[in-house]
Amino acid sequence: MVTYTVNEDNNPDTVKAKIIVDKVSVAYGDHLALNDIALDIISNKVTALIGPSGCGKTTFLRCINRMNDLIGSCKVTGSILLDGYDIYAPEVDVEVLRRKVGMVFQKPNPFPKSIYDNIAYGVKIHGLASDKEELDAIVEQSLVRAGLFEEVADRLDVSGTSLSGGQQQRLCIARAIAISPDVILMDEPCSALDPIATAKIEELIHELKERYTIVIVTHSMQQAARVSDYTAFFHEGDLVEKGETSALFTNPNDKRTEAYITGRIG
Repeated sequence: MVTYTVNEDNNPDTVKAKIIVDKVSVAYGDHLALNDIALDIISNKVTALIGPSGCGKTTFLRCINRMNDLIGSCKVTGSILLDGYDIYAPEVDVEVLRRKVGMVFQKPNPFPKSIYDNIAYGVKIHGLASDKEELDAIVEQSLVRAGLFEEVADRLDVSGTSLSGGQQQRLCIARAIAISPDVILMDEPCSALDPIATAKIEELIHELKERYTIVIVTHSMQQAARVSDYTAFFHEGDLVEKGETSALFTNPNDKRTEAYITGRIG
């Protein structure tokens, strides 16, 4: 088990790193998007990635489930360990990895299927239910955990695309957790939502971290402060600063972090 000290000021508490990122660089052709990133992502905590547009946050997020593999010009170097295993090792089955590391995108993207089938689809593909009764239970449990079941229980046969934006995003979260991931990646999950829907998603994030390790990209420093335990500040492809959210926001160590937090850059 990998552990590391939460604070560097003689705090004896140690916590387990679910993901260990070491010397990761990403290039798209000749463009270096990320430079020598090192970051521990802690189990059952929320880690927020903040920074100006184009600083590498989403690129980093996509490294964790190897979605950058889908871009022909992309080259990733360094290592990312998930529970001690290098996810970029040649023998890694990427489909299995993406089952372990679910992703929720910026814009809600439910399938053009019923609410039930949106969630059941991945469960069936991965053979996670032995019969219809078990499948029904997984669908219901996923909707309950995503805070959506009470709103849709009597209309599981209607299209997922008929739901409101906030409901669609919670449906996508339910779809992600139905296949029992260890990690949930969220790329600006509230950017297309109104304040009420955003508050529901943020409340959900607090509940989900009891079961999952969560990494969220957000442009909103207020949101990062509300939902995250740890924050990493990216700038121009570099990881400038990382640490407990409360400490980073109140007493940043780097002048660039302070400038971003106070609105002088970004």
